Amino acid sequence: MAESAAKPRTVPIARVTRSMAFGEFISQAFAAFRADKVRATMTALGMVIGTSALILVVTIALSGKQYVLAQIENIGTNLVWAEYEGLVNAGATATVRDYLTFDDMIAAEQQVPEIKAATPVLNLHERISTGGGKEIDILILGVDPNYEEVRRMRVVSGRFFDEQDSELFNKVCLVTQKFAEVHYGDSDAALGSTVKIMGLPFVVIGTFRESMETFGRSEIQDDTILIPYTLARRMTGTLSINQIYFTMYNSDSVPVGTREILRVIKSRHRPESEYKVENLTDVLQVAEKTANAFTLILLLFAVVTLIVGGVGIMNIMLATVSTRIREVGIRKAVGATRIEIEMQFLIEAVLISLVGGIIGTLLGLAVPFSLRFFTDIYVPVPLLAALIAILVSCSVGVVFGTLPARLAARLDPIESLRHE
Repeated sequence: MAESAAKPRTVPIARVTRSMAFGEFISQAFAAFRADKVRATMTALGMVIGTSALILVVTIALSGKQYVLAQIENIGTNLVWAEYEGLVNAGATATVRDYLTFDDMIAAEQQVPEIKAATPVLNLHERISTGGGKEIDILILGVDPNYEEVRRMRVVSGRFFDEQDSELFNKVCLVTQKFAEVHYGDSDAALGSTVKIMGLPFVVIGTFRESMETFGRSEIQDDTILIPYTLARRMTGTLSINQIYFTMYNSDSVPVGTREILRVIKSRHRPESEYKVENLTDVLQVAEKTANAFTLILLLFAVVTLIVGGVGIMNIMLATVSTRIREVGIRKAVGATRIEIEMQFLIEAVLISLVGGIIGTLLGLAVPFSLRFFTDIYVPVPLLAALIAILVSCSVGVVFGTLPARLAARLDPIESLRHE
């Protein structure tokens, strides 16, 4: 009974002893730093630079990726477009075109529930006079009022034509911002002016521009005029259209909607007719892969900086061991074990790395936080990267501090005491 009662008392005593021993290692490490502040500061500086560089690299990479994806969002990640490509193995009917029609658009809207809105695009090419006897070739697009929403056009001045303009066949139009600036001086000056298209006078009610360039896939040119599709169809006398643009309710429904739109269109035309129905999914994938590759490259540079800092820690610790040989001999003479000597030098290396890592992390996070608090720029704050940076700093201290610690632990105590 007495023995069983005495056993549990030894466990906490052992724990306290180990805890005090570890505390002594920490205090000795800080004492060593205070003894040579310049050495400790210069050693930690490499980790400060490395960790702050890692934080900033991740911040820059995330900001760049966010910017690219936001630009693509301006085009419309829910956008799908259809075009006629031609005939395959048509034989004697190869000369007969099988273009898209307005009825194809209506059928797709009725049969594909993922479609939120759609607009036809009818291309017309005309040579118009801009005043002063000068004539230019112009691209005229007949579109629905939905075109502004579907293609995310930005009206710079004036307004976009509405359903009433389409139903009443009003002779109104919009010109591109660049066209207005070149031929009228600015966007506002173009409003109210008259442009003759196929002999009919059209009043300019607005100027517009794309949210951003669509990677060479845009139907908009510098000299482009938009007119109501109903009027363009009446002027040309054709039911055929060049493109149909659709927008889906959400980006998740784009793949299914794309397949269903192609199915509906092909079911309404000859089997040998080929149609192209595409979306921006591939562009998004390429953009994300490019951004991720860019992030990886920058992270490799940051990792190299951390490794250089780790090599600096190892060199400094090796030099420290050579200057503290007599101290190691004295510690061994009074009973310090090899593990204790090794732990002492290893903890010093880890503490230098940890302190440098924390300071570098704070400096790295200060940049995105400052931009968010003192400007209107939204910069993502990589908190996970900060945690990883601190863990990497500790790991660097362990990896590059092990060799000097082992060298110190293996020193012969007698030879160490003779060292001056």
